[in-house]
Amino acid sequence: MKKVQTQLKSVAKSLAGLADRIEKITVLLEKAPAKKAAPAKKKAAPKKKAAPKKKAAPKKKAAAKKKPAAPKAAPVNKAASGGATVLESVFDVIKKSRTGANIADLKAKTGLESRQLSNALYKLSKKKMIVAKSRGVYVKA
Repeated sequence: MKKVQTQLKSVAKSLAGLADRIEKITVLLEKAPAKKAAPAKKKAAPKKKAAPKKKAAPKKKAAAKKKPAAPKAAPVNKAASGGATVLESVFDVIKKSRTGANIADLKAKTGLESRQLSNALYKLSKKKMIVAKSRGVYVKA
């Protein structure tokens, strides 16, 4: 608490000093003669368009450094390798499971991102190809 009080006192002293400086500057400004304002500048005349210039030869660009590609997991499903669609690959995994496929299994077996998997499950359920057995577990309809 004492530290705060001492800091407040020092801030108050600084403000008082600044107020004194401001008063001195205003007195000096009142004594100084007023300067005349500079005359307004005229607008420049519009420039005429120059004749088109010939294009210079293109400069050679420096070879861009290629970043090493991050190693990707080998595609587990047909969709990742280009054989089947995402919907087909998700449906195949669900169809082959006896008790239903949960989200973790579907991610692992299809290699899809969460958003892709969610979209595929939504579309399959709208087509009434799958049914949610319980939260996060899907079975063939």
